[in-house]
Amino acid sequence: MKKLNLEIFIELVIIMLMVSIIGACGNFVGYQVPIMESIPGMLILFVIALLGTLCTYIIPIKNCPPVIWISIIGVLLACPASPVAEQVNLYVGKINMLALATCILGFAGISMSKNWADFKKIGWRGVVVACVVMFGTFIGSTLVAQVILSMTGVI
Repeated sequence: MKKLNLEIFIELVIIMLMVSIIGACGNFVGYQVPIMESIPGMLILFVIALLGTLCTYIIPIKNCPPVIWISIIGVLLACPASPVAEQVNLYVGKINMLALATCILGFAGISMSKNWADFKKIGWRGVVVACVVMFGTFIGSTLVAQVILSMTGVI
């Protein structure tokens, strides 16, 4: 089990708040969703992210990343069996995920630039592997979406 470092946890909370604020603004600017309509959905996503991060410290599974817990909590809250699913889906549905992706990609770029020396050690082979993985993931996702949407008659 990880030991909860209060400074790092506070830093994560601040980053999550910044992403929430920027995401709400991006949702307003890019998708014309009023900020007041975005706030409940952003708060729900913030709480899910916060709970998922806390789970990495509370639940004793070694090297389990927060994204696993965040995904599990999000799925449990949004699935039809959940008593809060209707409200969660209503409010989070008003958030365009591309507005959040902008923030996340910005943080990823900053993170990568901080580890530029490590990135250079990987060399060109790492770049090729990363491109193949991204391409494969995109094609795989596209094929799955095509099959599912065709089977359900949406397309």
